[in-house]
Amino acid sequence: MALSGLDIYKLLPKTNCRDCGFPTCLAFALALAKRTVSLEKCIHVTEEAKKALDASALPPIRLVRIGPENAKHDAGNETVMFRHEEKFHHPTLIGFIIPDNLDDNEIKKRLNSINALEFERIGQLLKPQLIAVKQTKDAGRFVQTVKLILQNCPELGIVLMSIDAQALKEALLILTGKSPVIYAADSQNISQLAALAKEHGASLTVKASTLDELSQLTKKANETGLNDIIIDVDTKNNKARAIFSLTQIRRQALKKANRSLGYPTITVLNNTDQYDEIIEAGDYIAKYTGIILLNSCQPYAALALLTLRQNIYTDPQKPLQIEPKLYQIGNTDEKSPVLITTNFSLTYYTVLGEVEASKKPSNIISVDTEGMSVLTAWAAEKFTPDKITESLKKCGIEEKVSHRNLIIPGYVAVLSGELEEASGWKIIVGPKEAAGLPAFLKNLS
Repeated sequence: MALSGLDIYKLLPKTNCRDCGFPTCLAFALALAKRTVSLEKCIHVTEEAKKALDASALPPIRLVRIGPENAKHDAGNETVMFRHEEKFHHPTLIGFIIPDNLDDNEIKKRLNSINALEFERIGQLLKPQLIAVKQTKDAGRFVQTVKLILQNCPELGIVLMSIDAQALKEALLILTGKSPVIYAADSQNISQLAALAKEHGASLTVKASTLDELSQLTKKANETGLNDIIIDVDTKNNKARAIFSLTQIRRQALKKANRSLGYPTITVLNNTDQYDEIIEAGDYIAKYTGIILLNSCQPYAALALLTLRQNIYTDPQKPLQIEPKLYQIGNTDEKSPVLITTNFSLTYYTVLGEVEASKKPSNIISVDTEGMSVLTAWAAEKFTPDKITESLKKCGIEEKVSHRNLIIPGYVAVLSGELEEASGWKIIVGPKEAAGLPAFLKNLS
């Protein structure tokens, strides 16, 4: 847990020597707490104080990076228990398990399905990040499966689900620079697998039946010099118990500054019913898994979980926005209609969908309203005649159409007179709801 300015002050020499450039040690301590200055500025601080301050500067939950250098996937480094306190930083990494007892054709088929799991929703591209290779046969087949996955899914992070040291070593050699994950070490093999992970730049998952045992395992891994650790939470026996463990691990790290549990978590689903698996996965994404591995890679399952993840990990203090500019939908010409809306992603994509459904090429201008919807922006004076007029001039629409007819949302019909006077455009009041746009545009003369 980060120290306050007063906590830091207690660790400083308190001489007010000004060698750091600040008038007092307290002023320097307050700057350190805000992280606007480094401790190196104080040349009189003791080694003991340095260690304490360096430890306090570490994030409560370590950031672990998985995958190739050009496509790193982050887990951990969360700072709050509840989203409304600030925001959640790194969306849960979603991956799929592929056992090595499948033949090559079936594996390639599944990999193609996973590669196709890309969905665009309100301007963001949603897709999974990981593939887990589960060893069920000999080391040779395991390594062959890893090679197959690496060839077909080069941008996805790889989880090696094996405790066979020889198989892991061979797989890690072909994954050099890919930052894979080893799953999973227990009290019997923690030293061996931790050393292997450290040697090959991999992260190590640890698993145990209690939080105390997990804490001991992370400490043993740290003794080998390994810091990139992931904590496995058992989901086999009881979902409620798993959620309790996920919550307690997060609470221990954030509220109790328990460094031995300050690592991202992983949950591996064992549910044989694919519908129950989706529901269970959704519970773990909400509370609070950093990585989740599933057996089913059906598109409907992936879309449901990716959408849930997007909603949870959206910054509650910053609405999703699109770039405020002119969007030309379809093969527009000089006679195509012009519609105005805000740059709130959900509003824009709702309007876009209905315009596309009308099959009438149209121009949509999004006004910078700081991500507010139409009525909210109007009430906050972000969607005003002056703002709309400014957008009309900036976006270049006047050079693209021969008419001067502007369609505004029906909910802000009150703007018509003032907007017409400010912009010089003829204002046409459109439907209140976007669902009315297809019929409205078809009937527009």
